[in-house]
Amino acid sequence: MEFTIVFLALLAGVLLGLLSGWFWFSQGKRISASLQSEITQKEREIQKLESKISDAKNSIKTAEAEARAASKEIISEAKIRASEMETRLEKEQGRLEEKEKGIDEKVKEVERQRANLKEQENKVEELKQELSTASAEHRTALEKVAKLTQTEAKEQLWKELETEYSEYFASQIKLKKEQMNEEHEEEAKNLLAEAMQRYAAEVATESTSTIVQLPSDDVKGKIIGKEGRNIITFEKLTGVDIIIDDTPEAIVISGYDLARRYVAKLAMEKLIKDGRIQPARIEEVVNKMKQEVGKMMLEFGKRATDELGITNYPQDLLKIIGRLRFRTSYGQNILKHSVEMANMGRILAEEIGADAKIVTEACLLHDIGKALDHDVSGTHVEIGVEISKRFKVRPEVIHCIAAHHEDIPMESPEAFIVAAVDAISGARPGSRRESMESYIKRLKELEGIAKDFEGVEKAFAISAGREVRVYVDTNKVDDLKQQKLAKDIAKKIEEELTYPGVIKVNVIRERRIEEQAT
Repeated sequence: MEFTIVFLALLAGVLLGLLSGWFWFSQGKRISASLQSEITQKEREIQKLESKISDAKNSIKTAEAEARAASKEIISEAKIRASEMETRLEKEQGRLEEKEKGIDEKVKEVERQRANLKEQENKVEELKQELSTASAEHRTALEKVAKLTQTEAKEQLWKELETEYSEYFASQIKLKKEQMNEEHEEEAKNLLAEAMQRYAAEVATESTSTIVQLPSDDVKGKIIGKEGRNIITFEKLTGVDIIIDDTPEAIVISGYDLARRYVAKLAMEKLIKDGRIQPARIEEVVNKMKQEVGKMMLEFGKRATDELGITNYPQDLLKIIGRLRFRTSYGQNILKHSVEMANMGRILAEEIGADAKIVTEACLLHDIGKALDHDVSGTHVEIGVEISKRFKVRPEVIHCIAAHHEDIPMESPEAFIVAAVDAISGARPGSRRESMESYIKRLKELEGIAKDFEGVEKAFAISAGREVRVYVDTNKVDDLKQQKLAKDIAKKIEEELTYPGVIKVNVIRERRIEEQAT
């Protein structure tokens, strides 16, 4: 039994060995066949590469042959061009040599002329020296004869001329001064007249009240409201006075602030059209109209700068400029006044050769300080200068703004032009107005100031307060005092009175002698 098991085990081992040997033999054949196939494929690829290399060698040989042929042609061509260049250079060299010869001859000729001039100069110097010597000898001989030196003779002659013709010289100097003043005054008048003629704007003074038309008198009751609540609320929010009188189908909005009156007018028209007039609705509409007027101020500022050709102003400054549309001075709208000034100032600047851009900007901004309310301290000139500095306006323009009322000395022709057109625009007939009471009061004050001075007999305010004519006592006031009196009266008027434009002080000293023939 054990033998059988051993035999079977041996038999199984033999069979297993045979099977494994057969397996590995078959695998070896497969591997060998695969390797043989790969070797064959590689050999084919090597043959292809060798063929390509051979073709490449042939191509290289062909290219070398072509390159040799092309280089031979290039070299030949270069030699031909070099030969041509050598020929040209030889010709140019010949020409240059000929030119050098010509230049050398010209230089020699110039040297000969220079030598001749030098000889002539020497001769002239000798003649001058001889003339100077002869003149000195002649002067010495004259001094011996006259017993006076040249300096003493000049002094004596000048004294005689001064004594004999002093009055004539003085009268001639005075006459020339008068002629120059007349010519300058006439030229200035012509320039101003031309500027005003070329720019002719419509004039309309602003009043202190606005009329609002009503559809019927029944609306007046709604405007007043129960126990006057509506009208009280409206006046409080707008800052104006509402006058409801017997005028049929109309009410009057009164106030000195044009912007507030305009807001009140728009709000009142909106409320009347809407029909709902009550405190809450009044507040809502008034606030909305204030915003609308704010937008209008910006639009007015843009229009003014566009008309004058001014650019690059920020919106905040444009809004302040537009606010001038709702400011007045003696009934004259300040924005229209500023635009009018800018147009006339530009024309004058172009006529006399000043900077027209500086004048235009300064005229537009000269009263910018009046745009702010009374809660800002300072004069409108000081406020205007501060506003201009804040928005980085040019220093030349700021100087014109500061000097247009002579608060500081004028240092540029542009400043004089701005002051001149400001006086023209404010003083021309119809531009400004004032109440009859204040007008009469101003004339009386003007006459009273002149009469307070010693030696004044009479004083009259004429030309609508633009001139004060003063008659003095000839026994108390001589010519020198007359001139000083005119200056003192003008200075006191400037210090004590507020007035638009310029006031002329005319002091008259007249002496009359009467005799009777019997």
